[in-house]
Amino acid sequence: MLKSIQQRDLDRNRWVKITMGVILGLVSVSMVITLVPGLMSGNFGSGSNPDAVATVGGQDITIMDVRQQLDSDTRNQDVTPMMMPYYLKRELHDIVLRHALQLEADRLGIRITDDEVISRIKLYMPDAWVGGVWQKDRYAAEIEQRGLSVQEFEQNVRDELRSQKLLDLVTDGIDASPVEVAQAYRWRNEKIKIDYALIKPADLAASIQPSDADLAAYFAQNAAKYQVPEKRSATYAWLDLAKLRASINVGDDTLRAYYNSHLDQYKVENRVHVEHILLKTIGKTDAEMAEIRKKAQDVLNQVKHGGNFEDLAKKYSEDDATKAKGGDLGWIVEGQTVPAFQQAAFSLPKGSISDLVQTQYGFHIIKVLDRETAHTKSFDEVRALILPIVQDQEASIEADDISNQLAAAVRQSDRQPLGDLAKRFNLTLGETAPAAFTDPLGGPLGTSTDAHQSLFELRQGELSQPLHLDSGWVILTVKDILPAHQGTLAEVHDQVLAAYRQEKSVDLARSKAEELAKRVQGGEAFDKAAQSLGLTPKTSDPFARSGSVPDVGAATQIEAAFNSPIGQTAAPAQVSGNWLVYCVVDHQQPSPDDFARQANDIKDQLVQTKQGAAMDAFETALEDRLKQEGKLTYNADAMKRLLPSTGPS
Repeated sequence: MLKSIQQRDLDRNRWVKITMGVILGLVSVSMVITLVPGLMSGNFGSGSNPDAVATVGGQDITIMDVRQQLDSDTRNQDVTPMMMPYYLKRELHDIVLRHALQLEADRLGIRITDDEVISRIKLYMPDAWVGGVWQKDRYAAEIEQRGLSVQEFEQNVRDELRSQKLLDLVTDGIDASPVEVAQAYRWRNEKIKIDYALIKPADLAASIQPSDADLAAYFAQNAAKYQVPEKRSATYAWLDLAKLRASINVGDDTLRAYYNSHLDQYKVENRVHVEHILLKTIGKTDAEMAEIRKKAQDVLNQVKHGGNFEDLAKKYSEDDATKAKGGDLGWIVEGQTVPAFQQAAFSLPKGSISDLVQTQYGFHIIKVLDRETAHTKSFDEVRALILPIVQDQEASIEADDISNQLAAAVRQSDRQPLGDLAKRFNLTLGETAPAAFTDPLGGPLGTSTDAHQSLFELRQGELSQPLHLDSGWVILTVKDILPAHQGTLAEVHDQVLAAYRQEKSVDLARSKAEELAKRVQGGEAFDKAAQSLGLTPKTSDPFARSGSVPDVGAATQIEAAFNSPIGQTAAPAQVSGNWLVYCVVDHQQPSPDDFARQANDIKDQLVQTKQGAAMDAFETALEDRLKQEGKLTYNADAMKRLLPSTGPS
């Protein structure tokens, strides 16, 4: 309405111009003030509160505030119980910091005006303004799509603007000197090349064959490590969904009812099954395209004169996706390919071959293997496909009904014989071998978390409630309980052997690394010394600090190599559990010609890093000062409720 009035009268009536300007100005300002009450004040609540985890400048941050913020920030994430304390602590820190920055901004006289907020929102959400008029509903809807409330979004904008002003203040004057830029350029671009050998304990473990006496002595020294946990075995009654499904007879009336309600699934569009040979012309000059056309015509002539299409596709086609399959593109429907290809493919009769077809990709030779006209598949055609679907549905319904009856029977008595229930409901009886809580139970129980949990919670003689498995439903009871105890060598033999080999293989790997370094430092050639010790010597390609070395990993793990002289063999180093011996064989300094091209980017990155460090230091100092002034306090009791076993940091 306002827009149409403005367009009609704007040029003829100055009074309308003034009126419209005032109205639009009020609308824009009221967006922030009226749509989100309290935005102007920026308050988060104040006063004494036993649930306040922290208080900043008289404003309380409660346990509920932290948990609600965590819920908002992790709306689409699965936070495990183990990680929950970390996330809560991080949220508390962020909220405290936000309050502290607002307090400091107020002290320094830094203000965020409504016009600044509106300008930033316009930058983020230009679609919320149409013809300069704010669209309230569109604005709110777009924010909701981002997973935020309007209040959260606008407060985030205000916080961002305030942080930017503080950042500008704190980092004013920070720069990177030419010397720093030159050093960073060299650090990023210099490369080295090494001869190296990696000695992996895992590769040596199998060669370690301890005697019975060695293993017994090792076990005696480490016996306390080998406790055998409690183990339980189960007797179970299993409702096998596959067996139940096979027993269900489904009549054609039921199958036809399913077919009629899912007709759209059985519609077939116009489609053709094609093969093609492609000679690409993308990025080619006119002269090159002429040569490619000649080659394509030659291939076409071979096809037309009896050449095997699939063999020629494997030999000449440049379509990597279909070349190995003899050019087979499978079934395509109308609209799936580019127009020229589609026109040729859908106009050719079954079994025929096209002339050259040119598209933006190149020259195609197309062979039509088969074609189908749009139709709906008949019931008889799809009956075999429908039958297992309907059987699954019927079996699932019947299984749910049986599980409900089982649950009711167990509620009546959870100590009745399991065999009686199995016979009554035609269930399959079985037993599991003794297993610890972390071991798979085997059989239909497999690795079911519910089955594990239930087995280790039940008392002997009790029946579990029906438990849902991928394969059906199960009721179980405890068969035997083997208490936890100190393991004997016979019980834990494999674990002891693995631990012995692991420990000794590390010693053997270190010994080989030390021997290799000693030989090379004594003048023996690196490759010959490595080979004589049964190791595989390698020579790397030149790599920078940001690069990597095959098998070794990131170059940052051996950064000392960049300061080593050529020909010097480094002392053995442990890298990711392996032992590494290397010798620098080349050191390439960066080209001065590239410095001018990279200098500005490097300087910008250095400045950003310095600014980030300055802001981190400022935030830490701010929190420390507020604590000293008594403006930032933590409530130890509330902190314990929020973060068990932790305190303020």
